[in-house]
Amino acid sequence: MRVRPRNSRLRRALLAALIATSVAVPVSGASRPAAVPAPAPAALAPLRDTAPGTLDARYAVTRHGILAAERTAAAHGDRRRAAALRAMADPRRHFLLFDGRDGGRTAEVFGDLAQAERIAVIVPGADTDLDRYWRLRNDSATLRKELGGRSAVVAWLGYKTPVTVSPAVLTTGRAEAAAPLLRQFTGELHTVGPAARISLLCHSYGSVVCARAAPGLRGVAAVVLCASPGTGAGNVRALHTRTTVWAGRGADDWIAGIPHTRLHLPFVSIGFGPDPMSRKFGAHTFDAGTGGHSDYLKPGSVPLKNIARIVSGTAPSGRSRHA
Repeated sequence: MRVRPRNSRLRRALLAALIATSVAVPVSGASRPAAVPAPAPAALAPLRDTAPGTLDARYAVTRHGILAAERTAAAHGDRRRAAALRAMADPRRHFLLFDGRDGGRTAEVFGDLAQAERIAVIVPGADTDLDRYWRLRNDSATLRKELGGRSAVVAWLGYKTPVTVSPAVLTTGRAEAAAPLLRQFTGELHTVGPAARISLLCHSYGSVVCARAAPGLRGVAAVVLCASPGTGAGNVRALHTRTTVWAGRGADDWIAGIPHTRLHLPFVSIGFGPDPMSRKFGAHTFDAGTGGHSDYLKPGSVPLKNIARIVSGTAPSGRSRHA
């Protein structure tokens, strides 16, 4: 009987473990409903061409787009989406961009962007769309409150996130498509507020997006990886960025249990490589407390306080190191 090479068996075992993890991890609302139609948004000038004093005009344009999408959703019979869009169209809320098609794309501002000295851009992970946007909104509002005055937080749902139970969540494909959009967005933020300290807060699959965007980032002082499955890069040097890279993971986060490997198969690579918390990866690490996968911005939590300190340009409390 032919004995298969040990490496081949190991590769298949790791592949099976990756797939099993993507399917078995308990998540709420893992599958997405059928697409809800929405009109194409009005064309907007690049953010870099938007003077600080004209941000209100931009917010008004996106509000009209949200209301148009609300009417389309109502006509389609999706009351849940229509109600969510009506809430988003509240004049007290401010969106730099909005597109209701294909799950939705948004960038909502918390705080006064024009006057902010510190700006955090939150990049979410899998299963984030307009129907689940409230989670990203709540986290953004919590971080803004923790940061206090002269700060702004942007909830950036600027890409089509993968579904947790799907092959897409095991590859860098969605991240590669999102990276140039994030790089452009942060570059334009830097133009709007050239003196502001900009940080990227990247959660779960969002850390893969940030890693892919890292080369060529302009005006970004820190990239914070939370609950990261890996980045697709072997170490910080392979990210090709001068931006300071931080990593944190809660003690009860299931993401620690996934295989930190990257398998190169015909036509596709699966997995994201070394654990960003490892000494091999070489990121600065911070204390992320004892919480789980969705607890990094929980009010009063250790990771919230440490992330706010990093965004503000001060060292996080507790043990940290440069591995």
